Amino acid sequence: MPLAQGQGSGDFRETSGRIQLFHVVTRNAMGLVTPDAFTQDTPPIVTASANKSTTLASITKKGVLGATVAFTRPDIGNGYHGGPVQISSAYAAALKPLGLFINDAIGNAFENTPGPASGRAPYVCGSGSCVGVSLWETQQQISGSSALVYAAGDLLYASVNGLLTNRIQDAYQYNVSGQNDPDFVTIMGVVKVAPDAYNTLMVLDLRV
Repeated sequence: MPLAQGQGSGDFRETSGRIQLFHVVTRNAMGLVTPDAFTQDTPPIVTASANKSTTLASITKKGVLGATVAFTRPDIGNGYHGGPVQISSAYAAALKPLGLFINDAIGNAFENTPGPASGRAPYVCGSGSCVGVSLWETQQQISGSSALVYAAGDLLYASVNGLLTNRIQDAYQYNVSGQNDPDFVTIMGVVKVAPDAYNTLMVLDLRV
């Protein structure tokens, strides 16, 4: 089992548990998080039950979650980041992936909640970071709902719902009008360890 050995730069207790930071280049807390980062539904855009990731099955919490994608959000203001949205019912070219949120924005019961207090939500980024995530798209999002299968070496993208996916047609940027081309899509990372019966996390090397 690949996750049974090796070293990491974190102690695996420094997050809410949806993302484990094995080797980190940058924890970025610069900029403010959008107000809807504390209130958005999960999933936020494609909400049909057939498309809902099975990794979200037990989650009812509002707001962006650890292990989901942080996007630039100039629709709110300069320097803001948050989860994915549609603007005037359309995907927006100005939303670009920045990294993966480290914590759930609203925090957890019986814990300090620095996110709502500070208006900030740090994310991990930097090519060379290695993280494990417990959230990813398990189903096709656009033009169907077939199950997705991941393998080591797959490229990962930010889906329309802000989860990692290996299906480029489900990438948020791919669905912006006039951008239905891989050249417009940011590669979030590369699968290092695929989820399977022995590995409950998907481990990836970040490329953003």
